[in-house]
Amino acid sequence: MRSRYAAYALHNTAYLMATWDKPRRPKSIDFSIANIIWTRLEITDTRKGGIKDSKGKVAFKAYYLQDGEEQVMVEISRFSKSNGRWFYIDGLVK
Repeated sequence: MRSRYAAYALHNTAYLMATWDKPRRPKSIDFSIANIIWTRLEITDTRKGGIKDSKGKVAFKAYYLQDGEEQVMVEISRFSKSNGRWFYIDGLVK
């Protein structure tokens, strides 16, 4: 989760696409649409996602600036592990 947050902050499309579950991966990511500066990540809960798990959930708050005002996105993300690597499946934004 932290690495994907950093990839969003750095606009690292290649990393985001490589860590997205293939069947759910978008065709592209356009960072030019939103004028957002990501400022910090707060993990609020995790479910499973350990070494022996094949699935996991991460609840987080991602803080950002948009048009000079601080905003927060709250999400519960689902991940799956394949061949020892974690992939983002989807998230429920609250």
